[in-house]
Amino acid sequence: MAENLSKQQTIKKEVSLTGVGLHTGKEVTLTFKPAPVNTGYIFKRVDLENQPEIEADVNYVVNTQRGTNLEKNGVSIQTSEHVLAACVGLEIDNVILELNASEPPIMDGSSKFFVQALEEAGIEVQEENRNEFEITEIISYKDEETGSEIIIMPSENYQVTTMVDFGTKVLGTQNASIQDISEFKSEISNARTFSFLHEIETLLEHGLIKGGDLNNAIVYVDKELSPETMEKLRSAFKKDNISVKPNGILDNLTLHYPNEAARHKLLDVIGDLALVGTRLKGKVIANKPGHQVNTEFAKKLAKHIKAERRNNMPKIDYSKPPLMDVNDIMDILPHRAPFLLVDKIYSLTESCVVGMKNVTMNEPFFVGHFPGKPVMPGVLMVEAMAQTGGILALKSVPDPENYLTFFMKIDNVKFKQQVVPGDTLIFKLELLAPIRRGICQMQGYAYVNGKLVTEAILMAQIVKSKNV
Repeated sequence: MAENLSKQQTIKKEVSLTGVGLHTGKEVTLTFKPAPVNTGYIFKRVDLENQPEIEADVNYVVNTQRGTNLEKNGVSIQTSEHVLAACVGLEIDNVILELNASEPPIMDGSSKFFVQALEEAGIEVQEENRNEFEITEIISYKDEETGSEIIIMPSENYQVTTMVDFGTKVLGTQNASIQDISEFKSEISNARTFSFLHEIETLLEHGLIKGGDLNNAIVYVDKELSPETMEKLRSAFKKDNISVKPNGILDNLTLHYPNEAARHKLLDVIGDLALVGTRLKGKVIANKPGHQVNTEFAKKLAKHIKAERRNNMPKIDYSKPPLMDVNDIMDILPHRAPFLLVDKIYSLTESCVVGMKNVTMNEPFFVGHFPGKPVMPGVLMVEAMAQTGGILALKSVPDPENYLTFFMKIDNVKFKQQVVPGDTLIFKLELLAPIRRGICQMQGYAYVNGKLVTEAILMAQIVKSKNV
């Protein structure tokens, strides 16, 4: 996992739009509202008692027929993907989505109108740093039955490619790509949903797509149109005349792009992967994607991210020299042997530091601390973690040698495993909030052999040395 130092974003003011739900046919108002940092995307059903909330979380996916549908405590949100894609596409991290029905308005079947509404509300930069999960290995999911497959691989930014093959004359093989999420608005957001005629007939027979008309779904005609079918469509879409264009779609719609179907599938992938719950830094390649395979992949990816974050072990290339050796460290920290408990610093950014200590049998504390079975004292592991964090804190001042850092508070300390002679401790400290007035709050981790041995939340104060 890598750090993205950009800030989280929400919207400046609330904004609403009204339309009909594709499957319910009911008028619905969607209101986007600003949200605090670390909120993510939350749907709120204001038409129900106590206005229950449903987080945009892949664990709440209950079915993927004709859209990605969420349910929590018996409360539903249908067809969540188009509106979530708009939020991701505009790089909005935190927003409340209030609905007075179970389904966002379908609008024209794309994300275009949601993007317009969010831009009208304006983007507001927030104080907290953004969390972004960096993909460091290939993760994949394949549906053996359909042959659909999605993979994500390392990349410098969030990229998505979709490849579709519907095996019909009217709509064969297509693909679409974006090289950066900033391309979403111009290249993807106005790509509309689509169906095949045989699917439309089935949906009409089951009383679905009540809010559908020829302005919010492209209909590909993959079979002969019988007079009976024509009559059904005229009645359902409230049109006097319906015909098929030379390119095989029903009339009243003009394609925005020859590969609009592949672009819409890309839109769906972005919306469905929003349910992972974090920003992604990696390249997604989706072959024959659909809501079922998208959300199964999202579940697998979410589990992987949870496990990685729980472990959070930094990757160190020991073939390269450290950023700082013990002499460099002593130029910054006032501690000296035997109380200098950090040997090397491997990385140092504005918000994260990674350091190391080799635990040897010669440590003076082993003489008296369980001498028959040497174990490093837990308080010294926390102290070593704090010294590493002190280097991170002092990075915020131009002349760190003239400042000291003092402990103010330690919270949530957990010791998970003994540390013994011969172990190599790796420390990782991350800022929990920007440093203000010299107060530095950090989440600290200590690892041995890839396993978390100690963690704690540390608060320190940066103070000018009296010797200066």
